[in-house]
Amino acid sequence: MIAYVTVGADDIAKAERFYSAFLPALGYRLEEHHGDLSYILPAEPGQSPVQPDFHVKSPFNGEFASAGNGAMVAFQARSQKKVRDLHDAALAAGGSGDGRPGFRACYGPHFYVGYLRDPQGNKIALFSSDPDEPGRDR
Repeated sequence: MIAYVTVGADDIAKAERFYSAFLPALGYRLEEHHGDLSYILPAEPGQSPVQPDFHVKSPFNGEFASAGNGAMVAFQARSQKKVRDLHDAALAAGGSGDGRPGFRACYGPHFYVGYLRDPQGNKIALFSSDPDEPGRDR
């Protein structure tokens, strides 16, 4: 089980604007620790924590943050419309497009995904794979 994911950022304020444009709509709440951002999925009282957490931090080594080549974090949305809405919100909040929401021929017929880059260049996917929604033609 993945417990948490961390991406680096040099400008935490830009990162907060970007991630707060869509993560709260997916159920995450923001907690700040020492100037860094932690997006946590709330657990019911008496329940174990829900994972994974998502953290945005300045690199510990003091160097500039950089996006990993081939690295990507994917967040699941409840519907294709939610993918489109959150993709648009993230773009308006300082992200850049890396693939408009839609179906991809190399994935299953119900995998609907949009790709973004956060202000630091980290690649983010927003996807839905609800078999009850229309799929792509084969």
